[in-house]
Order: sequence, then C-alpha cells, then structure tokens
Amino acid sequence: MMGKTDGFLLYKRREDGMRAVEERIKDFKEIHAEQSHEERCRQAARCMNCGVPFCQSGMKLHGMFTGCPLHNLIPEWNDEIYRENNEHALKRLLKTNPFPEFTGRVCPALCEKACLNGMEGDPVTIRDNERFLIEYGYEKGLLEPVIPSIRSQKRVGIIGGGPAGLAAAHRLNQRGHTVVVYERDDEIGGLLMYGIPNMKLDKSIIKRRRKKMEAEGIIFHTGVCIGKDITLEELRNQYDALILACGAKQERIPNVEGIMETAGIIKAVDYLKQTTKALPGLPEINAKGKQVVVLGGGDTGNDCVGTCIRQGCTSVIQIEMMPKPPTERTADNPWPEWPKTLKTDYGQQEAIHVFQKDPRIFSHTITALIQKDGILQALEIAEVHFEKGKQIISEKREQIDCDLLIIAAGFIGCETQLPLSLGITCTQRNTVSTAEGYYMTSIDGIFTAGDMHRGQSLVVWAIQEGLMCAKEVDEWLMGYTNLI
Repeated sequence: MMGKTDGFLLYKRREDGMRAVEERIKDFKEIHAEQSHEERCRQAARCMNCGVPFCQSGMKLHGMFTGCPLHNLIPEWNDEIYRENNEHALKRLLKTNPFPEFTGRVCPALCEKACLNGMEGDPVTIRDNERFLIEYGYEKGLLEPVIPSIRSQKRVGIIGGGPAGLAAAHRLNQRGHTVVVYERDDEIGGLLMYGIPNMKLDKSIIKRRRKKMEAEGIIFHTGVCIGKDITLEELRNQYDALILACGAKQERIPNVEGIMETAGIIKAVDYLKQTTKALPGLPEINAKGKQVVVLGGGDTGNDCVGTCIRQGCTSVIQIEMMPKPPTERTADNPWPEWPKTLKTDYGQQEAIHVFQKDPRIFSHTITALIQKDGILQALEIAEVHFEKGKQIISEKREQIDCDLLIIAAGFIGCETQLPLSLGITCTQRNTVSTAEGYYMTSIDGIFTAGDMHRGQSLVVWAIQEGLMCAKEVDEWLMGYTNLI
C-alpha cells in the first residue's frame, strides 16, 4: 500500500510559501520559505496513490502539455517522504531528474496541474517536495561526485551551458564519454544564471552543481565564443560528436518606431543579466527612482517587476497583450488540461503590496514612444483584441508616464549564425531542423537540444531535451545505448 490512503482527506495543501513581502523586497535573497519536518510528511501523505498518475504521465491535451515531461516517479518518492525514507526518495527522484534544485525552484509545476487532487480540490505540493529532497541530499552529504569507472574513449563537445547542455553533459559523462562544455558567458547556466533573478534561483545553487559536475569529470570552458575564440573546424576535429544547445536568444522586439534607438529602453534578459552581475549593488541601467513599464505578461515580465521593486522604482506597470484570464477553470478547460487561469506571481504580489494595485494592464499594446532629445518620457498605448487570430488595435489612445521600458515580449528562436555556418538547416521558427522526434541535425555527428531545437520553452523541457539528445548521441557513438 502506498502512502496514507486518507491523507488527502485529512490534510489541506500547505505550500512552502515565501518570505514575507515586506522583508523579501529589501534584498535579492531567495524568496522561498521552509516547512517543518512534520508538515513535509503530511504534505507528502496527501498523494493519493492514483491508479493512473497523470502527474508523471506527461501528455499533450488540446495543444498544451500537462504532467511532468521528465516522467518523474512522483507517487513513489512522495510515499517515501511520508514514510521518512528520504534517502530512498531522493534516489527515485534522481533516477529521472538530474537537476531537481533547478526545477524545484523555477518550474511552473506541470505535474501539479495534472494532480488528481486538483480535480476537485488542491493538488499535492509536488514541486516543494522535490526541492526539499535535493536540498536534504546536499545537507546530508548524499550527493558526492559519481565518477565513471570506465571511459569509452569517445569525446563529445557541447556548445551551450544552459539546462539542455548541462543535462546532456551529465548523462553522457555518466555513460563514460569525455564531455567538454563551451559557454559564451562567464558562467554556466544560460538563462538559469542570467535570465532568472537571484531571489528566484540563487546563483550559488548553479555554482554548487558545476563544482559537482567538474568533480565527476566534465570540463567547462566559459567565456568562449565559438567561431571567434575557437573555430568550428577545430571543434569538429577534436570531438566525435557535437551538440548545439545555444538556447533561443533572439528576443521579440515590438514594431514601434524608434524602440531600440531611444534611451531608457532595455531588453529584459539584458536588464536581468546586468542586475545579477552587479549584485549586491545596482547596475548602470536600473529602476531606482524610475517610472517603469514592463512589456510582457509572462514569467520573465514578472521577474522584471520583482527586480524593479527591489531597486526602488517609483511605479511599475506591466502591459499584457492578451485578455485577463478567468480565476477558475472554464467548462472547456477541464482537468487535467493545463489551467488557463489567472496567476498572480511573486513580483505582482509585491507590486500590489507596495503600490496597492495590480501592476498588470491586460489587452493592451504600445503604439508609440514619447521622447525628448532621444530620451524616453512616456508611452502611447491602445487596447487590443483578436478576431480569427488577427490583431485588432483600437483607434483610441492613452498616454502613460515612463522613463524605463523593459521589453519582456518573449523570444523568436535561436541565433542562426552558428548552425547556418555549419550548413545546418533551420526552420521558419528559427529553430534547428531535425527529423521529428530526433536530435541529429542535417549534418552527420552534429546534434541539437533545448530551446535551440524546440523553441522557447521551460527549464524542465530543456532538461528533457538534453537527456533524450544524449541517448541518441550515445547510440550513434556506440551502435547501441543502455540509457533510458
């Protein structure tokens, strides 16, 4: 019998939660709070021992994914937490997820959206339990480096040190291949390092993982630009296989006249990167004393809102093109589909606390910039709606003060210079082409994974892509694979 059979009836969902708003907005320390050991066991006991655990099944329903893409063995390790067998629970977690310290902090928890408890009530705190397990492992010394006893004599070069590249490196190294990762930035992690702010994912967590991976034999070269510091021809001569995992770094820029020539405008990732690099101080471009507008209603936009507040902005508005979602599931969006409901995240909660109102303006877009001597003063915005997929912008305009505009409107694909220089074909979506369900590019021995292959997506998907790509690389190198 798995778990406490009536736990979901006896105990209510209780999330780890966050540090108090008035406390956390004063610093960039992680926002996560902790639970007692007893409460952790109760939360794990809420797992229902479903006949079909949708949480780990991972599937696409009506064009949207629900459930864990990694197929984490969630009921198994929830049961072990409840029974206080944390060491065994950790082993079951690590069987499918090499980096729970990342997903346990930044994943939107697709697993919880598919939890059977969520059909009529509140889902199990799966993500919180996951983060607890990995931190328990580090605290108790259960995550010593695992060094392969036999090496294959095969060498794999990975371009890109984000979650996809790291997952592929981990899996191939454990298989016994020699793995070298090249990263253009000065630190590994990709958007984990410079696209997600410190209060959401402390950068010491990434550095801790790097130290472990290096002890296991993986070599990292940071600050290396492929094609400039080392040629592609040199790489191809050094390695039996190459993996391109460079992310989807082309940011979507609104079609507004002068938007990238006007002072006071910055791309979201540049803003977040500068902030992380400057900690504990302020970067050159910051929100202190500014009237800020964040263009984009997604996770990155929310991160920018939280960052602005910590830097001391005088106001912040978040403009979202899409209409305001409902607060509850609608009849045409039943469980276990991904819930298309309103989410008020930590940054928005902080803005409500500081400025006594929700920062979001839905169904609007920017139509023009108001500037003086090339410096941003205000924005002209208009209401927008969609008819048969076509954007309709209202003729009525309004003006809002703004002297710092942060563009967080998403990404439109990878930087194509590298794959095209290799003769690798790309799609119209600016992703690297492969056969459907595979990771080999149009060039034999060169593979791709992550956002560069899939398009802008979640960290958990990047990890899954890296693992599956590693499996294909291993089979190509060895003629067979025992990787799952």
